This record gives sequence, structure tokens and C-alpha cells, in this order.
Amino acid sequence: MFTKEFILNEVSQIRDEIGHDKVNIFIEELYFSEKTNELWIITEDRPDKSAIIGKGGWVVGKLREKLGLESIHVESYGDFLNKEYKLKLSKKTISNLDLDLMGLKNLEKTIENKLENIYSFSFDDYFNENEFEESSDIEAVVALSGGVDSSFSLILAKKLGFNPIAVTVDPGTIILPKQFKNNIKLITESLNIKHEYIKSDYSEIIEESFTGKVHPCGRCSKNTGELVKQYAKDNEIPLIVFGDMLATGSQCINMQEDSLYRLNLPASLSVGKQEIKSLIRTYDLNEIKGFGCPLLYEVHRKFPYMKKFSIQRILRETRSGALEPGEALNLIWSFYKID
Repeated sequence: MFTKEFILNEVSQIRDEIGHDKVNIFIEELYFSEKTNELWIITEDRPDKSAIIGKGGWVVGKLREKLGLESIHVESYGDFLNKEYKLKLSKKTISNLDLDLMGLKNLEKTIENKLENIYSFSFDDYFNENEFEESSDIEAVVALSGGVDSSFSLILAKKLGFNPIAVTVDPGTIILPKQFKNNIKLITESLNIKHEYIKSDYSEIIEESFTGKVHPCGRCSKNTGELVKQYAKDNEIPLIVFGDMLATGSQCINMQEDSLYRLNLPASLSVGKQEIKSLIRTYDLNEIKGFGCPLLYEVHRKFPYMKKFSIQRILRETRSGALEPGEALNLIWSFYKID
């Protein structure tokens, strides 16, 4: 329906109209979905992507309106090459495992499908068109915090047939506030998944955080991981699933000890935040803005230099491609709105 020449001409006209500088723009591929009325523009490099998006998103916004499209996705070819490589590593790692689990077989099929449709893969479309058989056994424990990443992981685990159970470590409202618990109730009831809270005393972590010597996230994450691991061992469940987006490729699944593995589900599919938000939007979860929990924000308030370590975590996700620079900037800015 659309050609590269047509899109480049339209973009040039819009840039002229709103006073943007003249630049040479190169497009690698175009993909249009009549079903969803969406256009994917794959540029040769990131500067081409920036030129099509325009300052503040004005160019791509006017292009979408002019063409009457539901949405336009602009990505650089280099980013897709990186994603493709990570997906191939994930597929190889999972296929080499000596684990006969229905969920992992379905995950491998999903990775294959994403590789075949890497420019235009949509989780919504994929799961509407593919319904997987669910395991008769519980194959996975999902660590559920109520945030978008863990909620996304729970949806995937259910749809891929892991027959999951969800567990939440509850150290109190300073780490797990009410809005997170509301989301946990919404998502588990929507998916008809059994959920359990694990009560735990994090007072030592909290007290240590308020000395200003230790960033809370590392110790909190480690402690939560150990509790979820112990739950899986006690119940003889072979997988623990986390919403980690950074442990991609060959690191997406790791043996914790004999017969127990940790699967970082979003990382195994090399997803970004926008893909996650797209899948979970139908579940009416409360939007939780910012980065981290109330404990982290209180630590930032008392010890502003601790923001540096939180920003490092955000930049890691940005470098990996899980976060777009604009999303990262908004998260970093949220640290300073409370001052």
C-alpha cells in the first residue's frame, strides 16, 4: 500500500511545514497491517529514526494523522539485528535444555514465530491466533510484584501453558504498597491463577538502607529471589519465573541448583517496555508511575547521592534496548519531582 518513496516524501513535507532542518533519510523496510491499520517504518539507522519521529514526536504524529493510521512504529534496522541475535541465542539455550516442560516447548515456538515476524510481531495478535495446551502439572512459580514486568511474565506463563502459580513476597507497605496489591488481585483473578503471599521481615534491609551506605534494590532483589526459590523447592516446582528484562540470550534461563531453573521470561523474548504495556493494557491494571517502591523514594529523599545508582539501573535497561531513551528520561526525571 505504501512505498518508501511515498513515506519519505510525506515526511519531508511535514518537516518543512513545521520548520525542521532538511536531512537525508533512509528507510530499510516498510510493513503495513491492514488488520490493525498500523505501519512499521524500519530505518537504516537511529538518526533516520529520529528524523522521522521529529522533535517531540511532531513529525510522526502528523504523518499518522495525515495517513489516517491507528499507529506508526518507527524502529532502526540495527536495533532489530541486535534483537534477532538475542532471540537466536535464547532459542538455542532453551532448545538445549534437558527439560521436558510444555511451557518451554511453547516458549520456543513463540521465539521462532517472533524471529519469523521480527518487524511486526504482536503478542496480542499471536495469542489471539495461537492457543496453547496447558500443562496438567504446575511447571512454574511466578514472582509477582504487581508491576508491569512481573504482570507481563504471569500473562505469558499462563498463555504459554506453564500452568503457573503466583507468589508475592510481602515485606510491608514501604516496599509493597496497596496499589501493587490491587494489581496483584486484578491480574490473578483475571487469569484464574492461584496466588499466595509470602510474609517476610525486611526490617534489616530497611534499616541498612536508611544508613545511606547501601542501595536497597540489590539486597531486596536477592532476598526476594531466595524466598521464591525456597517456595519452588518446597513444592517441587521446576521453574521460577521473574520479570527480568536484562538477562537476555544465553542468560535467559539458568540452573539454580539440581532440578530447579530460573527463567527470565521477558528477557527470553527480548521484549521492550512498549511490548509489555501493549499486552497488559486489556487487564485494567493501575498505572504505577516512576521507578521503584516507596522505600527507594524515601532513600532518594534522605540521601540524594543514592539516585546515581538508581539511574545506573535505568541506563542498563536503556543500553539493552528494553527502554527507549525517552522512557528512561521520564523515569530519571521522576526522581527529582519529589525534591
